[in-house]
Amino acid sequence: MSVNTSRVQVQFWGTRGSLARPGRNTLRYGGDTSCVQVTSPKGSLVVIDCGTGAHDLGRSMLAEARGPLRGSILFSHTHWDHIQGFPFFAPLFVPGGHWDIYGPAGLSQSLRDTLAGQMEHIYFPVTLDELGASILYHDLVEGSFEIDDIRITTRYLNHPALTLGYRLEMGSACVVYACDHEPHSRLPGQKAQMHELDRRHSEFLAGADLVIHDAQYTDKEYANHKGWGHSPVEYVSEIGQLAGVKRMALSHHDPGRTDAALDQIVESIRSDLKEKGSPMHVFAAADGQVVELDASATTPKISRGKFSTTPATAPAVKDSSVLMGVSDAGLALVLTEAARVEGVRTTHALDAASTVRMAKSARPGLILLEDQPAGIDGLGVCRSLRSEQDLRLKQVPIVMVAARERTTEGMAAGVTQWLITPFSVQYARAQIQAWLWRSACRWIRAALPADEEKRLAALRGLSILDTQSEERFDRITRVAAAVGDVPIALVSLVDHDRQWFKSCHGLSVTETSRELSFCGHVVLSRAPVIVPDTLLDDRFADNPLVTGEPRVRFYAGFPIFYTDGSCLGTLCLIDTRPRQFPAATLQRFEDLASLVQQELNSSPQQTAA
Repeated sequence: MSVNTSRVQVQFWGTRGSLARPGRNTLRYGGDTSCVQVTSPKGSLVVIDCGTGAHDLGRSMLAEARGPLRGSILFSHTHWDHIQGFPFFAPLFVPGGHWDIYGPAGLSQSLRDTLAGQMEHIYFPVTLDELGASILYHDLVEGSFEIDDIRITTRYLNHPALTLGYRLEMGSACVVYACDHEPHSRLPGQKAQMHELDRRHSEFLAGADLVIHDAQYTDKEYANHKGWGHSPVEYVSEIGQLAGVKRMALSHHDPGRTDAALDQIVESIRSDLKEKGSPMHVFAAADGQVVELDASATTPKISRGKFSTTPATAPAVKDSSVLMGVSDAGLALVLTEAARVEGVRTTHALDAASTVRMAKSARPGLILLEDQPAGIDGLGVCRSLRSEQDLRLKQVPIVMVAARERTTEGMAAGVTQWLITPFSVQYARAQIQAWLWRSACRWIRAALPADEEKRLAALRGLSILDTQSEERFDRITRVAAAVGDVPIALVSLVDHDRQWFKSCHGLSVTETSRELSFCGHVVLSRAPVIVPDTLLDDRFADNPLVTGEPRVRFYAGFPIFYTDGSCLGTLCLIDTRPRQFPAATLQRFEDLASLVQQELNSSPQQTAA
């Protein structure tokens, strides 16, 4: 579909939670389970979740189609009510169509494997491999990526299964989808200070034009459903006000909730908002309802993505281990079982001294510590580990397991998060997966610049790629390496899917993948990128060029421009140890980059072939 408008269209096809519930008492709000369609200003199609509402959406799309369909499906998680419409989504059966399917990466099973599971012959007559459309599967972690004109940021939600929320930014319009999610700490019916993790959740929703949020319970009902992974409407209202949300769509309605009961809930929330003078508009989402948003404002929303969503470090995550400093046998059993189901190795320490010793030797990807007066002093162990000189121990996630949270003391000790007892094995599984993925994905792949096509045309027009080395460039990299006293200096030209080195001082390879490139960030920003210590920079800490050869610890890249203003690549300097340079030295590097630029732009047709 190719459309150019200034509008974003959001249509609800399923708004019920847990179980489809069509019937006379759900006629107005509908009985289908979660499914939302988002159409961007340029006509890009995104479907969020494929509950039973996906059936009618698919039939509607085929009725209006003028050719093969393309689109993307974002799964928040793979609980049954969010995937059961997937085998009935008719466009997947049509040859010539193309669908990209995204969902949270698991440790024990891929998204494709999970979807294929519900289509095995004992459950369904057609297997996943028999679908006619071309389908690509993408396992995601927290971060950001783009689908056409849509910038998407992902964030883990608080649910017994590993679940992602999605923030979609299109021009000046922003839509956030947050189903299924539960407050991190809430005393039902009581107004208490909001938990820090709930404040972080509000940051994910901040300034959104429309938030579609789990609101399955009331506060009164939530008292009997704590730990089930769903929110009370009162919490949703509070978090929306804190985040400055313009419109809040209550969704994931309880299967037992009638239309009349939903009316009463909405009226109660609206009355409370009116009394507080809040401008937020709240409504209960209904099957078939359409919401349009204006995306034409000149100032776009600020994207809050931090990491690339592609879990390229998956093998490293799966090889990670979890260290448990837990003396309580029952608690250790639950945590061990949660890790075992996900195929994660565990080591177990029974006292504080053993925990510290094993943390130093085993180098775990996650540490779980109990905080019990009669057992292990978890806060004391945490303080001890954070005081070590080993950078790994300063940064490894440490989750404190306790009956109550001691927020102030925990922050001072360096606690990453609290896991409050009691909890289920399923909940512990989700938390372990989330923290292992978070700790292992400190690596951002540079996005493509806006002028990518023009830039690549200019680069290829020079006919310089894959040519022999030339002294006019080599002398510059030799001087740069000498000025900086660094082992590696390169003239790097960033191609479509690689960075190729026209001059290579101190490195035996002539190219690397663009996905790995530091220089891609320079091309994107069109400005120097200086990284004093890669291990302290979330953009690069887990980049394979940092964790493996050549073990980059310092990077400085200076842009090289073509005559038409396109940024073609860099003059870059690399060291295997952290470095700091004074401004005068950095200026010399920029001067050398200018010389590279001058050579690149002089008589390109005479470049050696």
